[in-house]
Amino acid sequence: MKEPPTAETLQRIADGLDGPVEDLVRKDSQFKKLELNEEDYIGDSSAVVELLSQKKALIQRPILVHGDLFKDKKIVACVGRPKEKIYEFFGQDG
Repeated sequence: MKEPPTAETLQRIADGLDGPVEDLVRKDSQFKKLELNEEDYIGDSSAVVELLSQKKALIQRPILVHGDLFKDKKIVACVGRPKEKIYEFFGQDG
């Protein structure tokens, strides 16, 4: 998190995400402390990107990306939680 992603990078990740866009948001104690509503982010990539651009600590980690984030080509991204998703992403058995 020393160099958090920009809004543009977050949007590319959201666009390439294999799964619901709201999975990019950590629903932890900070989410609750900010009195955020999970339903406000379901299927709304622009709301997710806006939130994560302002509150970088709410970015769910790890995020796996296949492709180049800094080129115009399509990428595929995945939230690596639960950890079995990491194995699935790389086409391996956990």
